[in-house]
Amino acid sequence: MAGYTHNKQDHLRRLRRVEGQVRGLQRMVEDDKYCIDILTQVSAATSALQSFALSLLEEHLAHCVAEATVKGGPEAEAKIKEASDAIARLVRS
Repeated sequence: MAGYTHNKQDHLRRLRRVEGQVRGLQRMVEDDKYCIDILTQVSAATSALQSFALSLLEEHLAHCVAEATVKGGPEAEAKIKEASDAIARLVRS
């Protein structure tokens, strides 16, 4: 079971909201809206995705990584490395 399963509906709701924001951006470009207004909405969509990513990462650490560290061994090391790599990708983006 995925670590986010208990919050799956909340996550889907958040992603649908982001999807709506991106569709709104498309409409803004189609309608030749002012550049700064579009950039403001890009910032909002980006923040929403980052917030979602951090929430998902927190659940991954609390569930998948914590469970693997209890078991120990190579699986724990792999999960910690995987989480570390994911954090690095988030920080770079």
